Amino acid sequence: MDSTQQFWEDFYRDKDQVWSGKANPILVNEVAALTPGTALDLGCGEGGDAIWLTQQGWRVTAVDISDVALQRAAAHAAEAGVEGITWERHDLAKSFPEGRFDLVSAQFFHSPVAEDGERDKALRRAAEAVAPGGTLVVAGHAGWPTWMDEPPHKDVHFPTTAEVLEALALADGEWTVERQDLITHDFPGPEGQHGTRSDNVLRVRRSG
Repeated sequence: MDSTQQFWEDFYRDKDQVWSGKANPILVNEVAALTPGTALDLGCGEGGDAIWLTQQGWRVTAVDISDVALQRAAAHAAEAGVEGITWERHDLAKSFPEGRFDLVSAQFFHSPVAEDGERDKALRRAAEAVAPGGTLVVAGHAGWPTWMDEPPHKDVHFPTTAEVLEALALADGEWTVERQDLITHDFPGPEGQHGTRSDNVLRVRRSG
């Protein structure tokens, strides 16, 4: 096990549950009007998005680097009575799921231990995996919460949607940018502090 996988295994082992178990609101908003087909969930964590997508009729392949996360996600799916999700472990800097998908989702695809260029490479692979007529949705934080005076990783760069688009290197005439936006929402602190956080949203559709 290399250091990147070890980081994420420890990240999930540290708590019995890390995430809420609910689907990311940005994903729900961006795909609610799409016709269900095949979907790829990158960095699926504990499975909230994959479970929700399956409940909407999508046939989902869900990927994470952490075995702990994948085992927990599969257990959550079983508890919810959701079947048919394909769970795969990948370090996306080294391997990628096979096939093409009508929807590829990369929600909050951040890593404090990724090497330079790894995220961009994975996102380009994500775009390549979108089937003709399919959609790629990339959501990411635009910065730390406003109440956070001492961020845990001060040197982290949060890419803008323009930077993500540049990194994707999408072929001219083959893609349509359907949404490129900055969303600010209430985000209270752990001790009830008032605050907000901003997120970037990019949705692009492949021709076909």
